Amino acid sequence: MEWAIDNRPPFRGLGGQTPRQLFRSLPTPCYIIDEAGLRRNGEILASVMKNTGCKILLAQKAFSNYDFYPLLAEYLSGTEASGLYEARLGAEKMQGKEVHVFCAAYTETEFNELLNYADHIVFNSPNQLRKFGTKAKSYGKSIGLRINPECSTQEGHAIYDPCAPGSRLGTTRAMWDEKMTDELVELLDGLHFHTLCEQDSDALEVTLNAVEEKFGDILPRMKWLNMGGGHHITREDYDVARLEKVITYAREKWNVEVYLEPGEAVALNAGYLATRVLDVVRNGETSIAILDASAACHMPDVIEMPYMPPLYGGNTDCKKSCSVADGTDNVDCMEDIDNADNSVDFAYRLAGPTCLAGDVIGDYGFEAELQEGDILLFGDMAIYTTCKNNTFNGMPLPNIWKRTEEGMLTRLTNFGYEDFEMRLGGR
Repeated sequence: MEWAIDNRPPFRGLGGQTPRQLFRSLPTPCYIIDEAGLRRNGEILASVMKNTGCKILLAQKAFSNYDFYPLLAEYLSGTEASGLYEARLGAEKMQGKEVHVFCAAYTETEFNELLNYADHIVFNSPNQLRKFGTKAKSYGKSIGLRINPECSTQEGHAIYDPCAPGSRLGTTRAMWDEKMTDELVELLDGLHFHTLCEQDSDALEVTLNAVEEKFGDILPRMKWLNMGGGHHITREDYDVARLEKVITYAREKWNVEVYLEPGEAVALNAGYLATRVLDVVRNGETSIAILDASAACHMPDVIEMPYMPPLYGGNTDCKKSCSVADGTDNVDCMEDIDNADNSVDFAYRLAGPTCLAGDVIGDYGFEAELQEGDILLFGDMAIYTTCKNNTFNGMPLPNIWKRTEEGMLTRLTNFGYEDFEMRLGGR
């Protein structure tokens, strides 16, 4: 199956070739990480650092493919970790750069080892700061406390809202006033907040105003302010000028060094997931294409978020079940689409091969019928895929390929049965 060239951002880097032309020789499913896409993002982030004097870190929870760390090190100040293993990965694979870590709670054992890798350690509560802060300080670490400005700016992503009522993340001002002694405050070098999710700089501006209102009296005593992640800086319509204004305001207002730690922005639109159609089945009015890629195993955010990933040549506006009219092959989408350009001839529910009934990627419209063996290409698959995938049902892990800036394809992994086996028992 071939489609007209798709110039949307997730597929703009294909250089005028179709998925079949580019990836027909690759065993599927597989991820392809695009070096040129990573470099484009790196250049944007480096420009923000240059214009504002801030530092930007890679949040490894979104992208931890360390084969590309040398490239990213050309642009970024270091890595951010959510625990011991990510901190070690950042220290070992992006050597010479800063390593920051935040965890909702550290254990005694992991914290002692963490001291070998992290430069900045952020605690979630006054209790954790009291338990570990003095020791970390004695090892020369820069110490921070995560704060909760109690300012929700997200819509539709409650599971990712650290400012939701009852959130476990961050110290509220009420908790600060109750628990933070002068001795604990003296341990601190900085404050950290992370409240955004795939948002623009207007949400950051609103959040910083809330931070100033609740913690503005404390910030002049700090050396740095970490504004966390969730900044979609490299998205085409992102307001970079406003971001730079917000960063500059904080630096000048409180004389602090400003850190950002985006994850998605570093690898946004810099990767693909190639998959093949294994079978096409019908259930009533719904045509279903069974793929060799699984939403549950290979792109779990599709189910957890949930969202529909962009598909090369597919119309993602077709989000509902589709029916065949009068027993013909003319498929009418049950969802009204105002734009005539969004009309589709064929609609399919794309689904994975596992036993999970909900292993569904979504309903898409196509200009031609899908056939067994067709290659489909999902875009923006560098983020929250390889770092979250799993082997449920014994599904093989897709291999990871690198697409160089010259267009060459190189396989980086060789996953097999052993990778499934080793996660379930002794070696």
